[in-house]
Parts: sequence; structure tokens; C-alpha cells
Amino acid sequence: MTTCQVFRLGVTEYQKAWHLQNQFAEQIAASQQPPTLLLLEHSHVYTFGTRGQAENLLWEQARLQEQHVDVHWVDRGGDVTYHGPGQLVGYPLIPLGIVTMDEATGKTRIAQGDYIAYLRNLEAVLILALAHLGVPAGQVKGQTGVWVQPDVASRCLHCPPELKQAPSKIASIGVKVDARGISRHGFALNVSPDMSYWKGILACGLENQNQISLEYLLDPAPGMERVIEEVVKAFGVTFGFEMQMAEGVVQI
Repeated sequence: MTTCQVFRLGVTEYQKAWHLQNQFAEQIAASQQPPTLLLLEHSHVYTFGTRGQAENLLWEQARLQEQHVDVHWVDRGGDVTYHGPGQLVGYPLIPLGIVTMDEATGKTRIAQGDYIAYLRNLEAVLILALAHLGVPAGQVKGQTGVWVQPDVASRCLHCPPELKQAPSKIASIGVKVDARGISRHGFALNVSPDMSYWKGILACGLENQNQISLEYLLDPAPGMERVIEEVVKAFGVTFGFEMQMAEGVVQI
């Protein structure tokens, strides 16, 4: 069974984590590092993917400074999302499929089927981990991510009413596969973040997209260590890896 090495980084600035992804991806492509999963929390940040629209950032610069939010445009798929303390972010850096050359453009690309299967597998990881934590969750047709249905949200005594009327997203996913077939970026699971920060954006460019967290649904909410434990186990089961926790401090 192939080993996947897991690094737990704690709260990490977005730019530093991005640099670390690039560093590890280079090593993995050169067979100097096994498949790797980075698990961390970010300082407050809004990130825009390759389909990002600037108008989906709702807060003005003064409000962003007041709330200590950075903004980054990055090379993952999708539009805008939020990351912050209390949200478990996972960056899997693993070799995917066979990279081919597109004769029309001269660019390398991964087969679309492999890419979609990878997204579905990331969703499966989070659905399995949430099930072990006691939260039923699933997919929504035509959307990427993991969602909680209104009947599940109805158990939440202090949730806004809208969370009990339509599906709510508990985990976001946005990825990139580089020219050598190594995955970048990944998923973000709402454990116990300050949910008010979602008001600063149109998440994924969609109006009225509900966001929910484990803290809303479970009393008491599981600690980050417990959530990490379940996500790591679910990742190994779904992708067929032997998960190995890395020792020592990663230099960023």
C-alpha cells in the first residue's frame, strides 16, 4: 500500500502554505517525496479561483482591513471562498492519472474523467469523516462540495432560519492539477469558524448559498484534533493510502 505523509501545520498564512504546496509538488514529481496531505487552518483570507469575479467580493477595502482579511487570486478552479481559523483546510499533493499532450494547444492536461473522479473522491472523504462525527452529509447535483440537508440542520437550535429551508454547504472544494499530474489546493471543512466572514463574499459566485459548520450541528462541537483524525482515516480509506503522520516541524 502506498504511503501518504500527513503534515499538520496549525494556523498558517495563505501565501506560506501556497509556497509549501509548490515545494512539495516539485519533490513528489521528482519521486523525492511520497504523496502528501497538508492539514492546517488559515488566517482570515478570501481566495479567488480561475473563474473568480471581482464583484463577488462584497466588503470594501476598509472593511477588509478592519476584519484583518487578506485577498488572493490563485490558480485553483472555482470562484471565491473564505478560509479562516476554525476551518480545517486540506491540501492533498498526490499524483493523478496520466498527463497527455493536447495537440491543438500544445499544453499538457489530465484526462477529464480522472479530474472529475478526483473531485468526487474528495467529497467522499469528507462525507465519510462527517458520518463518523455524527453528521449526515452528501453531494448536491451540479455543485462541487459537501452539503447538509435542511432536515439535518433542523436540529440546530441557534441556526438562522434559512439554514433549515435549503441545503447548506459544510465543505468547499477547489483544486488544480499541474502539468506533471500533481494535485494542488483541496478542501475546506467548516468546524468552528466565525461564520460572519461569509457575509463578505458571494461564495462560489452564488447568491443565497447557505454555509453551515459542525459547531452549528453538534453540541458539543468536536475539537479540531478529532476532526483531523477522522479526515485522515477517511482519506486513507477512500484513496487507498497508508496514512503516516510526519514528525518534526516543516520549514516554510
